[in-house]
Amino acid sequence: MKRGFHMKKKLCGLLFTALLTMAVLGGCADGTGESSGDNSSGEPKGSIVVGIQQDIDSLDPHKATAAGTKEILFNIFEGLVKPDENGNLIGAVASDYTISQDGLVYTFTLRENVKFHNGNAVTAEDVKYSLERVSGLLDGTPLISTLSAIQSVDIVDEKTVQVTVGSANTELIYSFVASIIPAGSGESAEANPVGTGPFSFVSYKPLEGIVLAKFADYWQEGLPQVDEVNFKIVNSADTALMELQGGTIDLYAYLTDSQAQALKNSHQVIASPSNVVQALFLNNAVAPLDDVRVRQAILYALDKEQINDFVGGGAGTLISSAMLPTLKENYVDLNDTYGTTANVEKAKELLADAGYADGFDLEIAIPSNYEFHMQTGEVVVEQLKAVGINATIQAMEWGTWLDEVYNGRKYTATISGITCDMTPGYLLNRFQTTSKKNFINFANEAYDALYLKAQETLDLTEKAEYYKQLQKILCDEAGSAFLQVPANMTAINKDLMGYKFYPVYVQDMSTVYFQK
Repeated sequence: MKRGFHMKKKLCGLLFTALLTMAVLGGCADGTGESSGDNSSGEPKGSIVVGIQQDIDSLDPHKATAAGTKEILFNIFEGLVKPDENGNLIGAVASDYTISQDGLVYTFTLRENVKFHNGNAVTAEDVKYSLERVSGLLDGTPLISTLSAIQSVDIVDEKTVQVTVGSANTELIYSFVASIIPAGSGESAEANPVGTGPFSFVSYKPLEGIVLAKFADYWQEGLPQVDEVNFKIVNSADTALMELQGGTIDLYAYLTDSQAQALKNSHQVIASPSNVVQALFLNNAVAPLDDVRVRQAILYALDKEQINDFVGGGAGTLISSAMLPTLKENYVDLNDTYGTTANVEKAKELLADAGYADGFDLEIAIPSNYEFHMQTGEVVVEQLKAVGINATIQAMEWGTWLDEVYNGRKYTATISGITCDMTPGYLLNRFQTTSKKNFINFANEAYDALYLKAQETLDLTEKAEYYKQLQKILCDEAGSAFLQVPANMTAINKDLMGYKFYPVYVQDMSTVYFQK
């Protein structure tokens, strides 16, 4: 079945109808979230400084874990396909592709004149190497779990690559955003990242930032529009505010409501829908949170409306499980399960039943560089006190949080966000018992069996029903206290134009420019 890039794909449309209907919540009125303006000269010019909240966890695009890293690497690397600002898949290294009727064979046609930053043209050998590396065919270690479904990568001719998978999966095409890198370059990718994106790597300094330069031979004509982008790490919310006001940072995303209010007169402050699910994540394997009654008590104790109002100015969307409400066909509203305001009596009743009538101490680890999560923690601590839970905040450096909490699972509770890619199953697959991303240690046999059924079916309506059942299990078992999908509040220099908001977690610097 043909899946050309000259028309919207049926599957893309089904998965993204909701994303396309999302309204920009404030600021710019343009439906794409793109600032208005015209770079009439057409000449790339200047340097942009983008404030970021965390350090890079890996410059190897196949090994990067953090969403904050991937949003930067989006500018350096490209896959066979990539998302656009409307949530559609568009061609990148591939100009076109087809999928066989049985869903087992993907045939990609490589785009003409795509070059790596080292000046070499992209070949079918580069594509074969990259896909074999991420799938585990190269050395037995899959670097992108969904692509472990790949059984073989065959070169048909110099411009055609055929990929055979073991089982059909309607969502697998979205995983082909995996970066294409030069054949044999995996070992050097961390020290010398080479991709095909609009910007090439210049330098990286830990705890300081990463500098990128315009790639003059980028295949997409007219892009990028600036000479240099400096992604500058700003760990403190106060520092970020000062640098924005002082003009040393041109763009900064994921503001709290208080920051947005302070900047609304001096900057473009634009609210856009995010693909981040924020939660008070609970380690299901650690006492007393290994008792479902305790986890449920925590959920009853929380007032999500108050959290949303205090931290996000009421602009977030309240949720009770792991799915974006904008993926309407796959989302089920479970907010009535525990309510969106606190039920102190019910929470105390469950705690008493679990043997914690006098409450208990709870340490909440929070990455300190994210002011949004830190402020959320302050509200959560006060709300939990009302039911006898003595919660305290343990502020952690980002690298420490990543090592100890996310990867090491050495924590009891944490407040953070998880991001969704372009597939509805992405947020749900991490809660399978054996998933490497299951940092909350959620273990439920019914969930595991149902998830496998969801992946096996090619019927999108049936798949959506499975996803709704999965959300309900996660909610009923109080896997974690899912809070909200925050609005992404972004501050932008008033002279900076062309910035696009995506329904996925990226910072696309290729289209931005300074107006005259």
